[in-house]
Amino acid sequence: MNRIESEFIDYLRHDLQYSENTLIAYKQDLECYFDFLYAKNIDFTKINKVEIRSFMQERLSYVNDKGKLESERTLRRRICCLRKFYKYLLKREIVTSNPFLAIRQAKVHNKMPDVLYSSQIDELLKRNSERTDELKDRDQALLEIMYSSGLRCSEVVNLKVSDVNFASRFIRVFGKGKKERIVPFSESAKITLVKYVKGLRNELLSRNENRSGNSYVFLSSKGEKLTNRGLEYIMQTIVKKTGLNLGFELHPHTLRHTFATHLLEGGADLRLIQEILGHESINTTQIYTHVSKDTLRAQYDMYFPKGKKS
Repeated sequence: MNRIESEFIDYLRHDLQYSENTLIAYKQDLECYFDFLYAKNIDFTKINKVEIRSFMQERLSYVNDKGKLESERTLRRRICCLRKFYKYLLKREIVTSNPFLAIRQAKVHNKMPDVLYSSQIDELLKRNSERTDELKDRDQALLEIMYSSGLRCSEVVNLKVSDVNFASRFIRVFGKGKKERIVPFSESAKITLVKYVKGLRNELLSRNENRSGNSYVFLSSKGEKLTNRGLEYIMQTIVKKTGLNLGFELHPHTLRHTFATHLLEGGADLRLIQEILGHESINTTQIYTHVSKDTLRAQYDMYFPKGKKS
């Protein structure tokens, strides 16, 4: 990264308190942008609308290491990053205008998120509880907590023992922008979490000579603090170990989507779900908590006169 990029990232980290995950993504956005500028011999302080459109077109035709085209959603994030970057440059009087303000982006069509049925959740928890390998109790606690609280991946790996109130079944969560919220969790999650914390967690922690993860709830097999990628890997291994065919990959966000959807289908108020999930906008919650097709059909048949069976 060049000096101005580093200063911008430091500004986001210290002044705006952006999360490390967002900073990592923004670093990637800046790097691919400056690679484009270097290849085209364009001065970043003098870029115009035509050149920006060329950058966008190039990104949409870019194929990543997995052989997939860059998505419109990723491009939207990159443009959002660069709009903020030039706003920062304008504030520093490095540029005289923000060229990205004039850039309109195509509307992204949101893909309906994968959601587990209640029967699938029950089967997943049942099969996982029947495992005989060492890490079963940790994985069971992870599944229970994630499904009953809707925590983000980053919130799970950063959860500390001191943030969990076992008596009242509440978790103190520090979400995006370091914003604090209180999230409840279920009685069954409490039981599995207590079992893990009093048992396997101590064994895992003893393997870490540096004791670097001693304040965090969920640990790796080596007793270290989990990472986002590590949690994603655990979800994949759970599916393999249980032999359950879900029809799609089990991702930490799958359990978050499922939690929110089941709350909504159970009659929970959308504002309550918004607060628990930690969304700033109710619009985000409405996207997250879509009603499943089966529930939609059942409600339609129940309330629409012509939909009822004679």
